[in-house]
Amino acid sequence: MDIPRIFNITESAHRIHNPITPEKLATLGAALRLESGTRVLDLGSGSGEMLCTWARDHGIIGTGIDMSQLFSEQAKHRAVELGVADRVKFIHGDAAGYISDEKVGVAACVGATWIAGGVASTIDLLARSLCTGGIILIGEPFWRQLPPTEEVAKGCLANSIADFLILPELLASFGRLGYDVVEMVLADQDGWDRYEAAKWLTMRRWLEANPDDELAKEVRDQLSSEPVRHAAYTREYLGWGVFALMPR
Repeated sequence: MDIPRIFNITESAHRIHNPITPEKLATLGAALRLESGTRVLDLGSGSGEMLCTWARDHGIIGTGIDMSQLFSEQAKHRAVELGVADRVKFIHGDAAGYISDEKVGVAACVGATWIAGGVASTIDLLARSLCTGGIILIGEPFWRQLPPTEEVAKGCLANSIADFLILPELLASFGRLGYDVVEMVLADQDGWDRYEAAKWLTMRRWLEANPDDELAKEVRDQLSSEPVRHAAYTREYLGWGVFALMPR
Protein backbone atom coordinates (compact mmCIF):
# COMPACT_ATOMS: atom_id res chain seq x y z
CA MET A 1 0.00 0.00 0.00
CA ASP A 2 1.40 3.36 -0.99
CA ILE A 3 0.62 6.64 -2.72
CA PRO A 4 1.69 7.11 -6.37
CA ARG A 5 5.47 7.08 -6.49
CA ILE A 6 5.68 10.51 -8.13
CA PHE A 7 4.55 12.13 -4.85
CA ASN A 8 7.12 10.19 -2.86
CA ILE A 9 9.71 11.64 -5.22
CA THR A 10 8.58 15.27 -5.48
CA GLU A 11 7.71 15.70 -1.80
CA SER A 12 10.41 13.52 -0.27
CA ALA A 13 12.10 16.56 1.34
CA HIS A 14 8.86 18.09 2.63
CA ARG A 15 8.05 18.10 6.31
CA ILE A 16 4.61 19.60 5.63
CA HIS A 17 2.71 18.27 2.62
CA ASN A 18 0.35 21.23 2.37
CA PRO A 19 0.77 24.93 1.52
CA ILE A 20 1.12 25.99 5.15
CA THR A 21 4.34 27.16 6.78
CA PRO A 22 5.71 25.90 10.11
CA GLU A 23 4.80 29.28 11.60
CA LYS A 24 1.18 28.94 10.48
CA LEU A 25 1.06 25.38 11.79
CA ALA A 26 2.26 26.67 15.16
CA THR A 27 -0.37 29.43 15.00
CA LEU A 28 -3.05 26.81 14.45
CA GLY A 29 -1.93 24.77 17.45
CA ALA A 30 -1.98 27.86 19.66
CA ALA A 31 -5.35 28.99 18.28
CA LEU A 32 -6.97 25.69 19.24
CA ARG A 33 -5.93 26.23 22.88
CA LEU A 34 -4.68 22.68 23.10
CA GLU A 35 -4.31 21.26 26.59
CA SER A 36 -1.68 18.75 27.61
CA GLY A 37 -2.98 15.22 27.20
CA THR A 38 -5.47 16.09 24.44
CA ARG A 39 -5.79 13.16 22.04
CA VAL A 40 -5.43 14.09 18.37
CA LEU A 41 -6.22 11.86 15.40
CA ASP A 42 -4.73 12.86 12.03
CA LEU A 43 -5.96 11.05 8.91
CA GLY A 44 -3.44 11.56 6.13
CA SER A 45 -0.70 12.58 8.54
CA GLY A 46 2.10 12.78 5.98
CA SER A 47 5.52 13.21 7.57
CA GLY A 48 3.97 13.89 10.96
CA GLU A 49 4.97 17.51 11.48
CA MET A 50 1.65 18.60 12.95
CA LEU A 51 1.43 15.86 15.55
CA CYS A 52 5.13 15.94 16.42
CA THR A 53 5.39 19.69 16.92
CA TRP A 54 2.10 19.86 18.82
CA ALA A 55 3.27 17.03 21.08
CA ARG A 56 6.45 19.00 21.75
CA ASP A 57 4.76 22.39 22.19
CA HIS A 58 1.42 21.45 23.76
CA GLY A 59 1.82 17.95 25.18
CA ILE A 60 -0.84 16.34 22.97
CA ILE A 61 -1.06 12.59 22.43
CA GLY A 62 -1.39 11.79 18.74
CA THR A 63 -2.07 9.06 16.22
CA GLY A 64 -1.43 9.55 12.51
CA ILE A 65 -2.33 7.31 9.59
CA ASP A 66 -0.87 7.71 6.10
CA MET A 67 -0.67 5.59 2.96
CA SER A 68 2.88 6.66 2.11
CA GLN A 69 5.43 4.28 3.55
CA LEU A 70 8.15 6.90 3.07
CA PHE A 71 6.23 9.67 4.82
CA SER A 72 5.22 7.35 7.66
CA GLU A 73 8.86 6.43 8.28
CA GLN A 74 9.84 10.09 8.13
CA ALA A 75 7.14 10.85 10.73
CA LYS A 76 8.55 8.23 13.09
CA HIS A 77 12.05 9.68 12.70
CA ARG A 78 10.71 13.19 13.33
CA ALA A 79 9.05 12.01 16.54
CA VAL A 80 12.39 10.65 17.76
CA GLU A 81 14.18 13.81 16.67
CA LEU A 82 11.80 16.01 18.69
CA GLY A 83 11.76 13.66 21.67
CA VAL A 84 8.04 12.86 21.45
CA ALA A 85 8.08 9.23 20.27
CA ASP A 86 6.35 8.25 23.52
CA ARG A 87 3.45 10.64 22.78
CA VAL A 88 2.74 10.08 19.09
CA LYS A 89 2.46 7.00 16.91
CA PHE A 90 2.26 6.70 13.15
CA ILE A 91 0.54 3.93 11.25
CA HIS A 92 1.32 3.11 7.64
CA GLY A 93 -2.09 2.29 6.25
CA ASP A 94 -5.27 3.42 4.55
CA ALA A 95 -7.01 6.11 6.58
CA ALA A 96 -10.28 5.62 4.68
CA GLY A 97 -12.83 4.43 7.21
CA TYR A 98 -10.42 4.64 10.15
CA ILE A 99 -12.15 5.20 13.50
CA SER A 100 -10.21 5.64 16.72
CA ASP A 101 -10.73 3.04 19.44
CA GLU A 102 -10.60 5.86 21.98
CA LYS A 103 -12.49 9.13 21.47
CA VAL A 104 -10.27 12.10 20.63
CA GLY A 105 -10.41 15.81 21.40
CA VAL A 106 -9.26 16.78 17.91
CA ALA A 107 -9.99 14.76 14.75
CA ALA A 108 -8.17 16.09 11.70
CA CYS A 109 -7.93 15.54 7.99
CA VAL A 110 -5.73 18.34 6.72
CA GLY A 111 -5.52 18.42 2.95
CA ALA A 112 -6.70 14.88 2.24
CA THR A 113 -10.51 14.90 2.15
CA TRP A 114 -10.34 12.52 -0.80
CA ILE A 115 -9.83 9.88 1.90
CA ALA A 116 -13.57 9.64 2.44
CA GLY A 117 -14.73 10.99 -0.90
CA GLY A 118 -15.09 14.69 -0.12
CA VAL A 119 -15.50 17.27 2.63
CA ALA A 120 -18.93 16.24 3.93
CA SER A 121 -18.15 12.52 4.10
CA THR A 122 -14.75 13.18 5.66
CA ILE A 123 -16.37 15.29 8.38
CA ASP A 124 -18.81 12.44 9.01
CA LEU A 125 -15.91 10.01 9.32
CA LEU A 126 -13.97 12.24 11.71
CA ALA A 127 -17.05 12.82 13.85
CA ARG A 128 -17.18 9.10 14.63
CA SER A 129 -13.87 9.40 16.54
CA LEU A 130 -14.67 12.71 18.26
CA CYS A 131 -15.48 13.12 21.93
CA THR A 132 -18.22 15.44 23.16
CA GLY A 133 -16.96 19.03 22.91
CA GLY A 134 -14.18 18.04 20.52
CA ILE A 135 -12.98 19.84 17.41
CA ILE A 136 -12.78 18.66 13.81
CA LEU A 137 -10.02 20.07 11.60
CA ILE A 138 -10.48 20.15 7.84
CA GLY A 139 -7.80 21.41 5.47
CA GLU A 140 -9.28 22.37 2.12
CA PRO A 141 -8.61 24.55 -0.95
CA PHE A 142 -10.88 27.43 -1.96
CA TRP A 143 -10.82 30.02 -4.72
CA ARG A 144 -9.08 33.24 -3.70
CA GLN A 145 -10.78 34.65 -6.76
CA LEU A 146 -12.99 32.81 -9.20
CA PRO A 147 -11.08 31.69 -12.29
CA PRO A 148 -12.36 33.54 -15.36
CA THR A 149 -12.35 30.37 -17.47
CA GLU A 150 -12.32 26.61 -17.06
CA GLU A 151 -8.85 26.63 -18.61
CA VAL A 152 -7.57 28.71 -15.71
CA ALA A 153 -9.21 26.31 -13.24
CA LYS A 154 -7.42 23.40 -14.92
CA GLY A 155 -4.20 25.40 -14.65
CA CYS A 156 -4.76 25.21 -10.87
CA LEU A 157 -4.97 21.41 -11.26
CA ALA A 158 -8.72 21.43 -10.66
CA ASN A 159 -11.04 19.52 -12.95
CA SER A 160 -13.35 22.51 -13.19
CA ILE A 161 -14.32 25.74 -11.45
CA ALA A 162 -17.00 23.77 -9.61
CA ASP A 163 -14.37 21.74 -7.76
CA PHE A 164 -13.85 24.49 -5.16
CA LEU A 165 -15.85 27.27 -3.51
CA ILE A 166 -14.90 30.83 -2.69
CA LEU A 167 -14.11 31.30 0.99
CA PRO A 168 -17.49 32.69 2.17
CA GLU A 169 -19.32 29.87 0.42
CA LEU A 170 -16.98 27.25 1.91
CA LEU A 171 -17.58 28.64 5.40
CA ALA A 172 -21.34 28.66 4.80
CA SER A 173 -21.20 25.04 3.65
CA PHE A 174 -19.88 23.95 7.04
CA GLY A 175 -22.90 25.58 8.66
CA ARG A 176 -25.25 23.70 6.36
CA LEU A 177 -23.61 20.49 7.57
CA GLY A 178 -24.48 21.42 11.14
CA TYR A 179 -21.12 22.78 12.32
CA ASP A 180 -19.90 26.05 13.77
CA VAL A 181 -16.62 27.36 12.38
CA VAL A 182 -14.70 28.20 15.56
CA GLU A 183 -11.25 28.98 14.09
CA MET A 184 -9.39 29.10 10.82
CA VAL A 185 -5.80 29.57 9.71
CA LEU A 186 -5.33 30.39 6.04
CA ALA A 187 -2.29 29.81 3.89
CA ASP A 188 -0.85 32.74 1.98
CA GLN A 189 1.14 32.94 -1.23
CA ASP A 190 4.38 32.34 0.65
CA GLY A 191 2.90 29.10 1.97
CA TRP A 192 2.06 28.04 -1.57
CA ASP A 193 5.60 28.91 -2.67
CA ARG A 194 7.13 26.85 0.11
CA TYR A 195 4.94 23.87 -0.77
CA GLU A 196 5.32 24.04 -4.55
CA ALA A 197 8.76 25.58 -5.05
CA ALA A 198 10.37 23.22 -2.55
CA LYS A 199 9.59 20.39 -4.97
CA TRP A 200 11.72 21.86 -7.73
CA LEU A 201 15.13 21.43 -6.09
CA THR A 202 14.07 17.97 -4.93
CA MET A 203 13.16 17.03 -8.50
CA ARG A 204 16.39 18.41 -9.91
CA ARG A 205 18.53 16.53 -7.38
CA TRP A 206 16.51 13.35 -7.98
CA LEU A 207 16.99 13.63 -11.76
CA GLU A 208 20.73 14.04 -11.34
CA ALA A 209 20.83 10.88 -9.22
CA ASN A 210 18.32 8.84 -11.28
CA PRO A 211 18.66 9.78 -14.95
CA ASP A 212 17.56 6.35 -16.22
CA ASP A 213 14.61 5.81 -13.87
CA GLU A 214 11.27 5.00 -15.49
CA LEU A 215 9.81 8.20 -14.02
CA ALA A 216 12.66 10.45 -15.13
CA LYS A 217 10.74 11.87 -18.09
CA GLU A 218 7.67 12.64 -15.96
CA VAL A 219 9.80 14.33 -13.32
CA ARG A 220 11.70 16.28 -16.00
CA ASP A 221 8.43 17.43 -17.58
CA GLN A 222 7.13 18.62 -14.20
CA LEU A 223 10.35 20.45 -13.39
CA SER A 224 10.20 22.20 -16.76
CA SER A 225 6.56 23.27 -16.49
CA GLU A 226 5.65 23.62 -12.82
CA PRO A 227 7.35 26.94 -11.97
CA VAL A 228 5.43 28.81 -14.69
CA ARG A 229 2.17 26.97 -14.00
CA HIS A 230 2.38 27.71 -10.29
CA ALA A 231 3.14 31.40 -10.81
CA ALA A 232 0.42 31.86 -13.43
CA TYR A 233 -2.38 29.89 -11.81
CA THR A 234 -2.16 28.34 -8.33
CA ARG A 235 -0.39 31.28 -6.71
CA GLU A 236 -2.96 33.78 -7.98
CA TYR A 237 -6.24 31.93 -7.80
CA LEU A 238 -6.13 29.13 -5.24
CA GLY A 239 -6.36 29.58 -1.49
CA TRP A 240 -6.06 26.96 1.20
CA GLY A 241 -6.92 26.84 4.86
CA VAL A 242 -7.47 24.74 7.94
CA PHE A 243 -10.92 25.14 9.44
CA ALA A 244 -11.84 24.17 13.02
CA LEU A 245 -15.41 22.92 13.38
CA MET A 246 -17.62 22.01 16.31
CA PRO A 247 -21.02 20.30 15.92
CA ARG A 248 -23.98 22.51 16.75
